Amino acid sequence: MIIEPRMRGFICLTAHPEGCAKSVQNQIEYVKSKGKINGPKRVLVVGASTGFGLASRITAAFGSDASTIGVFFEKEPAEGKTATPGWYNSAAFEQEAKKAGLYAKSINGDAFSNEVKQQTIDIIKADLGQVDLIIYSLASPVRMHPVTGVLHRSALKPIGQTFSDKTVDFHTGKVSQVSIEPAAQEDIDNTIVVMGGEDWKMWIDAMKSAGVLADGATTVAYSYIGPEVTAAVYRKGTIGMAKNDLEATAFTISDSLKDINGKAYVSVNKALVTQASSAIPVIPLYISLLYKTMKDKGIHEGCIEQMQRLFAERLYANGEVPVDSEGRIRIDDWEMRDDVQSLVKELWTKVDEESLKQLGDLAGYKQDFLNLFGFGFDGVDYLADTSEMIEVESIK
Repeated sequence: MIIEPRMRGFICLTAHPEGCAKSVQNQIEYVKSKGKINGPKRVLVVGASTGFGLASRITAAFGSDASTIGVFFEKEPAEGKTATPGWYNSAAFEQEAKKAGLYAKSINGDAFSNEVKQQTIDIIKADLGQVDLIIYSLASPVRMHPVTGVLHRSALKPIGQTFSDKTVDFHTGKVSQVSIEPAAQEDIDNTIVVMGGEDWKMWIDAMKSAGVLADGATTVAYSYIGPEVTAAVYRKGTIGMAKNDLEATAFTISDSLKDINGKAYVSVNKALVTQASSAIPVIPLYISLLYKTMKDKGIHEGCIEQMQRLFAERLYANGEVPVDSEGRIRIDDWEMRDDVQSLVKELWTKVDEESLKQLGDLAGYKQDFLNLFGFGFDGVDYLADTSEMIEVESIK
């Protein structure tokens, strides 16, 4: 079939397998170009199929020759219907890992469930024995709690008062005002259950009990802080409360790993175009201004550049892992530089529909959004007949 992007709001309903493969190849080539990292050799990535999770898996495998197990929840293809992009990303990753002689297995299922945790532990025991690094990079909007059986839904809402500011429809470039009603306590509680640290700790507790954590094992989860302009809907909103919980959980996990010399970190990453960030009002407009500013200064990074730098310059730089006063790794350091933020803040006050093309990088935002689904890559013939029926080889 000829596969074209079909949009519905901030979601693309189709994905291109060859484009996704090209994306994975590009990321692998970037990691290889930066040289070897004296990093982990046996790695589990929970949330391994897109964004920072996929980039972490690629960095571990092709930067450190690591054996990797990836856990994700993606839709398989059916005749006439494409899979989700994470499925095609994972298929391409496994093919490239196999070519390079690297171990790679994947599990497609609900990472919040006890069953998937046990399945993962069984594979680690059978194939790797133990793991050195566990990346936790889930970005699900819902969670079925494995103990209570209650389905919790996260909310993107401010806390305390109605929020109003400008946002952009990145498909059309239309800049408009948006207002979001404040969260109820139930919204806050549910968002913490879905996006906070409880499931991360459940993973580590289950793995420790099963004896599959190596001595000195490290685990890392991902967070975001951002500037004042996005704070009401992000860091001071419902998601921010969940991120606070996630960050506090790192200390709890570190305490529980002391007897095996293990450590838990939260890495605060840069604002990037993801399916999740595209859904948050204000964020696309902020990112388009940020991209323009950081590209002009020659310090723009995507997911793979961020994760390669995290591994090479933070986690495995042969010394103490540098953290901020809250114990967090900061790989958002270039985004939050004073010169970057002061310029973005100035642009924010000026930007409107007419000036956005000059002041921001909406074209870059759109390009990155299309890339998430395997579209817009050079070297891919999007007019060619393409098979949607791609398998992830390790999933039977």
